[in-house]
Amino acid sequence: MPSFSTPTFIKSAHDTHQFPADVGREVAVAGRSNSGKSTAINAIVRRRNLARTSKTPGRTQLINFFSLGEDRRLVDLPGYGYAKVAESVRRHWRGLLEAYFRQRESLVGLIITVDIRRGLNDLDRVMLNWAGDAQVPVAVLLTKADKLSHSAGLNRRAEVAKSVPGGVPVVLFSAPGKRGVEEARELLGAWLEPGEG
Repeated sequence: MPSFSTPTFIKSAHDTHQFPADVGREVAVAGRSNSGKSTAINAIVRRRNLARTSKTPGRTQLINFFSLGEDRRLVDLPGYGYAKVAESVRRHWRGLLEAYFRQRESLVGLIITVDIRRGLNDLDRVMLNWAGDAQVPVAVLLTKADKLSHSAGLNRRAEVAKSVPGGVPVVLFSAPGKRGVEEARELLGAWLEPGEG
C-alpha cells in the first residue's frame, strides 16, 4: 500500500512563472468541470477538504499544487469545458495547461476524471494526446460509478477502454462507495516512487 506524507497545500498558479521548482516527481489530475475531480483527489489522499469541491462547475480556476512528501506533489488542474467561463479565461487556461504539459519535467503521471454517465469528450481526448506527446503515463477514472448499475458500469468501462490508447488503465470509481479508490491510490504511489513510472 503506498504511503504519502499528510498532503499539504503548496501554492496556486495563474501563470507558468508561479509554478513551484521543477524538481522531484508530480502527478496531475485533470477533468471536465463537474466530473468529480476534487472529490476524487480528496478520496485518494484521504483528506476531506484538500481540494475544494463545489456544485458549481468551473470552480478550480488555477493550477493548485499539493505536497505529498519530499519533492512529491499532486497537481489539481483547472476543470475544462465549462461554457459559462469567459472565452478569454478559457484561452488562458488552455495556454497554461499546454505550457504545463510542454515544460514540466517533474510530471510523471496524469489522472483524468470522466463522469461515467457522460463518457469521454473531445477535451478529455486532448488531455490524452498532450500526455502522449509528453510521454507521461495516464489513467482514466470513471467517476460517479455508483450512479449506474454494476452491469452498465462494466459496459461503459469496456466502451471507454476501447477508445483510449492501449495500456491506459480505466478504473470504475466512486468516492462515496470507496470503489476504485485503492486502485487509484496504488497508481499514484507507483508513479511518485523514484525509479517507477
